[in-house]
Amino acid sequence: MTLTTVAALQMGASPLGTQQTLADILAYESEIKASGARLVVLPEALLGGYPKGEIFGTRLGYRLPEGREAFARYHAGAIDVPGPETQALAELSARTRATLVLGVIERAGSTLYCTALYFDPDQGLVAKHRKLMPTGTERLIWGMGDGSTLPVIESAAGRVGGAICWENHMPLLRTAMYAQGVQVWCAPTVDERDIWQCSMRHIAHEGRCFVISACQVQPSPRALGIDVPGWDADRPLIRGNSVIVGPLGEVLAGPLQGQAGLLAAQIDLEELVRARYDFDVVGHYARPDVFSLQVDRRAKSTVMFQD
Repeated sequence: MTLTTVAALQMGASPLGTQQTLADILAYESEIKASGARLVVLPEALLGGYPKGEIFGTRLGYRLPEGREAFARYHAGAIDVPGPETQALAELSARTRATLVLGVIERAGSTLYCTALYFDPDQGLVAKHRKLMPTGTERLIWGMGDGSTLPVIESAAGRVGGAICWENHMPLLRTAMYAQGVQVWCAPTVDERDIWQCSMRHIAHEGRCFVISACQVQPSPRALGIDVPGWDADRPLIRGNSVIVGPLGEVLAGPLQGQAGLLAAQIDLEELVRARYDFDVVGHYARPDVFSLQVDRRAKSTVMFQD
């Protein structure tokens, strides 16, 4: 038995902006070290923020000037990859000896992407995954990723990969990740509902892998001094619900609700073979003679220049 500690760092994007959020992340250095975690997963859109309730001045068929101003402010709070923020996170990974998986809003020219970044303690920023399908009105403000950013990386905690928020509901995306041998599934999210727990337990049980879901936690609109139409002003915008799940769907830690904090659990990768004895979703339980999946991993560009 070889035990490894993994963790979800539940916290929220600061209303004071990206640099304060980065400072808040770095402030957890001592706690990460003390936990001995070799892998720490942080929430979706942590650096750059998840503007829950914002409509960006959009109505079907037209956009209002104030919406353009709201988007410009949001764009200014995003980060470049690589950039000074990723350098600071790479240094945090090195000092804590923990692989970090972190949700950011990535700025690429005038387009924003909801992205998960992967940091290795020795190599720094080693991979990124751009959310393939933004959900609902997220499509107003985020571009769509392509198959070139579907990484599974080696870490001290095992082979690490995953999906962002509702991408976790895409069966073909999950299959593509399983086929790459993912052992620890990372799910940065802002979905704080109880039904999300069912999804995380299902993915762990389906993929026979460990799952770490890290969710943002945000206070009520009243506490933030904002108005979100149709939302109870005293209800938290995002209550957390981070969780760590074992390969048979059993909850190992959490869910953590209503507060920021580091949620940790010990895992043993040797359990995966035992768990897959009766169900290996891309192995002996697959039927390639009936079903197959083709994944296009080429980067897509609108314009190609040839000399």
